[in-house]
Order: sequence, then structure tokens, then C-alpha cells
Amino acid sequence: MMEEKIYLCIDLKSFYASVECVERGLDPFEINLVVADPDRGDGAITLAATPAIKKLGVPSRGRIYEIPNDIEYIIAPPRMHLYMEYSAKVYEVFLKYISSEDIHMYSIDEAFLDVTPYLALYKTTPKELAQRIVYDVYNTTGITATVGIGTNLFLAKVALDITAKHAPDNMGFLDEAIFRQKLWHHQPITDVWMIGSGTAKHLAKLGIIDLWGVTRMPEGILYKEFGVNAEILIDHAWGKEPVEISDIKSYRPKSNSVSNSQILFEDYNYKDAYLILKEMVDTNVLNLTEKHLVTDRISLYIGYSKDRRKPSRGTCKITNRTNSYRILMEEFHLLYKRIVDPNYPIRQIALSFGNVRDEIYEQYDLFADMEKIEKERKLQQTLVNIRNKYGKNAVLKGMNYLPKGTARYRNMTIGGHKA
Repeated sequence: MMEEKIYLCIDLKSFYASVECVERGLDPFEINLVVADPDRGDGAITLAATPAIKKLGVPSRGRIYEIPNDIEYIIAPPRMHLYMEYSAKVYEVFLKYISSEDIHMYSIDEAFLDVTPYLALYKTTPKELAQRIVYDVYNTTGITATVGIGTNLFLAKVALDITAKHAPDNMGFLDEAIFRQKLWHHQPITDVWMIGSGTAKHLAKLGIIDLWGVTRMPEGILYKEFGVNAEILIDHAWGKEPVEISDIKSYRPKSNSVSNSQILFEDYNYKDAYLILKEMVDTNVLNLTEKHLVTDRISLYIGYSKDRRKPSRGTCKITNRTNSYRILMEEFHLLYKRIVDPNYPIRQIALSFGNVRDEIYEQYDLFADMEKIEKERKLQQTLVNIRNKYGKNAVLKGMNYLPKGTARYRNMTIGGHKA
């Protein structure tokens, strides 16, 4: 008989906000604090909020102007390098108890741990081991953690998201039987991991409002409606999850892409938004060059201000498989002219290089100027070397100094936020 698997899903509570409180010697459960960039004005997104201010109805991902005027609070500018340092300290704590092979860092503030072989080793229960790790995390970093314990990855995550937050000790446990007993009729269904609003609306059209409803729907209908994703939906409705941490670590995608997106600080017109597109293509081309990759498919997404019209989307297969900025920018220029509405202000730009492969698969048509391409390749590699040694702002183009450019600022951020 196979040994029953036991997983922990550990989340660092209000992580960014908690780090800022620790740095200030404050208690996040008593102090109203949000992490946001004040330079972006009242429309700045709050990246995190302390449990204290959340109790007053302020969400983690709201905007500054949505916080009621009668609430006194601290605004802490984001410090992404600092948060990464704290996350690394937490990972070091995990390694004191669990091998790296049995740890999957799901995000900067959340991790899955397969503790199955360690329970007998430490002669302890899952909850006791979880408590030891959580106490160590707190003593090392000052950060409070919540824990979901489950017999598979899905149940551990759901135990964290739904049951742990209502437990006095911030811990929840689910196996398949408890899951079906307590959560089959849980609403809203979007509380369940991997069920977003789009899936929920699709299910609602079928008359399904909870996981129990999924289990009662004929599988043939679900596959017809959701395609291959129906398999995951059906498994999760029954509390099952075949994927293990070892599967995640061994997974290699069949195809890759290099992507980038920006939500602009203000409304941009057609011409100024094109400048941002050029900067973004330049950045992604250097990423391709550094990794010795080439692409033959590009995609572009344009979001307009205040939902004044539907977003514009477009994808284009190109003749050359390349990482040449000149060639790729020409293709994006044509795509931009084809899909973007010049009559509406633009607030979001996202682009992607698809079907990315090693540069040994680089390919050009008969009319390509190979001497020009080789010269450009050497220049791009030189730029990569300089930026890696002296920083991303060590070499800039004239367009980066234009008033509407954002590349210089973004080069000093991590994930678009201040480092």
C-alpha cells in the first residue's frame, strides 16, 4: 500500500506590508499600512495591506483613492530587493527541515513542501512539523505565516486559501473526504484555486454554482465546454490532484515565449504609445540576445483608457526566425498600424515573442542582408555585456530620453515596482 502523501502550502501573511512593518518595528496586526508607490498619485495600486487595515475593508489590490478618508494609514513605497531578501531568508528556514527537492516556491511569498518522508524522520505529525517551521520563520524574519495541509497539492492550497484563514492557529487540513464534506457546496466557487471569474461564469451558464455541481454534470458536456481543461476541473471537483512536486520540477515546456507588459501611468496617445512599444521591443530583443534565442511569431495587446473600447489584439507569423531588433521592430510597426485604434487613449501595452527557440534555428529568407544582420548581432551582444556589467541604464538610446519614455525608470525597478 502506497504511503499517503502530505503537503504543506505555506503563505507569508500580507508579505510586503509585513516586511515594511518589521523594518519599522511595527505590528502589522495593529498598524494600518499599505505598500504603494506615492509617485504614481492617488491612482497607485496598493501592492499589499496589513491585516489591521484589511479589517477596515481595505483590500490588498485596491487603489489609494479608494481608501476611506477617515482611516489613518502609512504609505510604504515598495522595495522589491528587500522583499526578495526576506523571501530568501524564509527559504533558508525551509531548508533546515526539508530538502530542496521537496520544495516548490510557488511565488515570492508562497511555497509547497512535500513533508511525507520527514514525518517519520522527525517522529511528528504534519501539524506539529508545520508549527515548527512557522515558528522558525517568525523568529528568523518576524513574518507570520499561514499553512494549508493536504493529501495532495490542490487540497493543501485550498486548505490554505479557505480553511486556514478561519482557524485560530492559521492552519487548515483537508483530505478528499473532508474536502467533499465541507467544501463541495462552498461559494463563491472562485475561492477555489484555479477557478477564475471566466470559468465561474461559464459554469454558471450550465447551472453550476459549486464543486458539487461539477461532479453531477456529465463529463462529456464538461469536455465539450472546456476542452482539455475539463480534466483538471473534474479532478479538483472530487478533491484529486495527480501532479506532484517532482513532476513540476521535471516539467519542460514544449514551446516558450518572451513577454513584457506595462500599465502606463497616464493616458498615452497613438504616437506616444508607439514610443513605449519601441522601448519594450528593444528590451525584449536584448533578452533574446542574452539567452541566445530567436523567434518567428509576435503578439501585441493594447488596452484603452477606462474601458472606452474593447482592447486590440493581434498575432503575426514572420518569415524570419530572428532576434534582430530592426526586423522585429518592422513587424511590430506593421502590426501596430493594423490593429491599434488611433482615436482612443492607451493605458496598457503587452507584447510577446512566441515560438522561441535556440539561435541555432535562426533562419532568414533569400533577400536578407546577412552582413547587416551579423553587424547588428554583434552590437546587440555588446549592449548586453555592457548592461550586465554596469547596469541597464549604462547604455541608452535617444528615444529613452524623450519625455514620454518609461524605459529608464523601469530599468531601476523589479517587476515594474521600485527596487
